[in-house]
Amino acid sequence: MLTKKQYELLLFIRDRLGNTGVSPSFDEMKDALGLRSKSGIHRLISGLEERGFIRRLAHRARALEVVKLPENAIAHASTPAPAAQASMPANAPLSVPAANGSGAAATPAGFAPNVIRGNFQPSLPGAAVIAENTQSVRLPLLGKIAAGAPIEAISNPTTSVDYPASLLGRGEHFALTVDGDSMIEAGIFDGDTAIIQRCDTADSGMIVVALVDQSEVTLKRLRRKAGSIALEPANPKHETRIFGPDRVRVQGKLVGLIRKY
Repeated sequence: MLTKKQYELLLFIRDRLGNTGVSPSFDEMKDALGLRSKSGIHRLISGLEERGFIRRLAHRARALEVVKLPENAIAHASTPAPAAQASMPANAPLSVPAANGSGAAATPAGFAPNVIRGNFQPSLPGAAVIAENTQSVRLPLLGKIAAGAPIEAISNPTTSVDYPASLLGRGEHFALTVDGDSMIEAGIFDGDTAIIQRCDTADSGMIVVALVDQSEVTLKRLRRKAGSIALEPANPKHETRIFGPDRVRVQGKLVGLIRKY
């Protein structure tokens, strides 16, 4: 499935490639979708890449390739004008209008749902087919997260990490570098790379990325107690912190770790 923003971004990239042969910049994509920061574009691209709709071309800046489209996008794709066809390569895909007067990516006629089902098998000739158990996905590394005293939230990607696709579930994922020792008894050590599934709710007892007071982020075990939220460490040297429910927002849950020796 694709979210509406992922769908709009996919059509915008496809339209730009079809008309110019060059991928749009992150600033252009941010402006086209009306987002405030490029970190949102990084997450959308990672989600599209994870689902097999686009592919990043190695060793080339701003190099994206559209591998396939959802079925409803193909059904509503419009044929480009003759002048546009003349300037496009013979094998270029049909152009889909990408922007409206407000600067946001255009939505084809007939598109109504907020989530779009996609066919996750490659649909273009020559598209790479990689065994599910060996495929890796590239996750944005958003910076450090405290497993100790909370640090200021970092939302801009610094680089990326590769992680086996077979170990990830559905949804968007990102990575964070663990800073601190408060979760060592849960097997999470300083310098580890935490793999996080983006979500805004979590069951009591899960290890989560928690945003406190909209300003600091920490990796702790979440406990719900009598209308309060406790963020528990896994190290007796650190204290449990308890907050009102309106002060803590879950940003994701821990689903994996990468450790280098």
